[in-house]
Amino acid sequence: METTGDGRALQRLLDELGRLPGIGPKSAQRIAYYLLEADDEQARRLAHAILDLKRQVHFCPICFNYATRDTCDVCADGSRDRSKVCVVSEPRDVSAIERTGAYHGLYHVLGGVISPMDKIGPDQLHVRELLARLADGEIKEVILATNPNVEGETTATYLARTIAPLGIQTSRLASGLPVGGDLEYADEVTLGRAIEARRML
Repeated sequence: METTGDGRALQRLLDELGRLPGIGPKSAQRIAYYLLEADDEQARRLAHAILDLKRQVHFCPICFNYATRDTCDVCADGSRDRSKVCVVSEPRDVSAIERTGAYHGLYHVLGGVISPMDKIGPDQLHVRELLARLADGEIKEVILATNPNVEGETTATYLARTIAPLGIQTSRLASGLPVGGDLEYADEVTLGRAIEARRML
């Protein structure tokens, strides 16, 4: 690959695209060449959209989902069932569950899962904030919706044991989700049924 003049700009773009999840060298090359052939206005719109995303989107101070206002759309929605909170690992899991239309409560995003191999424990997650939300007595059920893999199960078990002394009903998503899979890639029907058929812990 050329490394002088415009070649440096192209290589920098290829390098940055290659860092994106799911983008291999061939995909990065296809996107880069598409952008090279696009007009300046199209390239500007993409660049501005990325910059606006970074400037305007932040974590909701209540649930840690993505938000563009003071709080996220779910926390700001007065019609949501505030007696239930669904605990997920990442903001993208909120989107996956919302697509099912089967759940109308609140959310709490942990910001990851317990993973001793990666040196991630409860203190690195938003567990303390979850317990603070549960302390006011308004929430009657906690739905643990971490991924059905080793780390997700470990996290759900830890949370169930931590919440148990509070006397709050705790449930886990039902079977139907593939073990080792991610909520993000589950189809709406499977995920919706898992929510509706959740089991008590």
